[in-house]
Amino acid sequence: MIFETTSRTRELALRIHAFMDEHVYPNERRYFQEAESLGPSAVYPVVEELKPKARAAGLWNLFIPPKHKEGGLTVLEYATLCEIMGRSLLAPECFNCNAPDTGNMETLMLYGSDEQKARWLPPLLAGEIRSCFAMTEPAVASSDATNVQASIVRDGDTYVVNGHKWYTTGATHPHCKLAIFMGKTDAANPDRHRQQSMVLIPMDAPGVKVIRPLAVFGFYGVPDRATEIVFENVRVPVSSILLGEGRGFEIAQGRLGPGRIHHCMRLIGLAERMLELMCKRTLSRVAFGRPIADQGVTRERIAESRIAIDQCRLLTLQAAHMMDTVGNKAAKAQIAMIKVAAPNMACKVIDWVIQAFGGGGTNNDVGVASAYATARMLRLADGPDEVHRNAIAKLELAKYA
Repeated sequence: MIFETTSRTRELALRIHAFMDEHVYPNERRYFQEAESLGPSAVYPVVEELKPKARAAGLWNLFIPPKHKEGGLTVLEYATLCEIMGRSLLAPECFNCNAPDTGNMETLMLYGSDEQKARWLPPLLAGEIRSCFAMTEPAVASSDATNVQASIVRDGDTYVVNGHKWYTTGATHPHCKLAIFMGKTDAANPDRHRQQSMVLIPMDAPGVKVIRPLAVFGFYGVPDRATEIVFENVRVPVSSILLGEGRGFEIAQGRLGPGRIHHCMRLIGLAERMLELMCKRTLSRVAFGRPIADQGVTRERIAESRIAIDQCRLLTLQAAHMMDTVGNKAAKAQIAMIKVAAPNMACKVIDWVIQAFGGGGTNNDVGVASAYATARMLRLADGPDEVHRNAIAKLELAKYA
């Protein structure tokens, strides 16, 4: 199957590459320095400086599909562009195409009421505020979403929300104003997939307590503003519920499909960037009288990286094509496959880059360490490898049952 890019996508790709060359790559060191010095509960000035430039360049909200925006990009069209953005951890937020906000915006577009959309979508689409997705809990195995123990109890015209969440990306950001919260409204329902609901919670609501930022492999703020939060007797209007009671698991499945493929697209771009670093490093470094690139083991790793990246790209494009043509549900096997393949591929490639850099690969002077932290984290985020492999195997076995 040939995946041809459109003229519009090619033109946008050139513009994004130019923006990355002029604004993103030269500011990466500053980005990491600001994250380290200011911490995970601050606004990073470099991001706020680049966002209006990207918007002025017409490189803004490119993730929105045609069903939500006239002239929007299909998943397949966006794949190429998302890959380019993924080459730098700084880039996605500059283009307002970062997780978890893209997933939350799509959730609101798909499932939000007119009132909910009117309140939250304009500032999110403008990049004026950020949001978080409160689903994972420390007390249960959150790889099984039906395990969620947080509660959403109706009391008159309000819901009372209680729960302990963590790895809630973005909640320490000063601009984070909205949480999409998953909890149980009907814990006794015999259908385990109808027990959960989702509600919209303003982050300044009484009872929302941001406990602490969580380090991801020692990094705070980059690559992920992971956060622990407690929701204690938080009251929100009944109108805050998304889609209706018992629809939380359904919403989660609808939200995570696009989110998973976006992660994989970005990882392919990141792996490409890392392969470039490995080639440049091994060509310039001399050991035992010749460049490291002349060593057979180095050439094998470069070749294997090239093969693995291209394999993942083709698998990701196939999944994107199926999402566009037959829908997310029919593409669930392909989405699960790329969610396993892309992070594992990126981890392997980046590990070889660390070896090429030696001890210097373990610090973050050239972004290798944070790249590895990102790839390793994504073997867990949006469902661990084991869950996706199990789903793939079930689908495969069903063909022969």
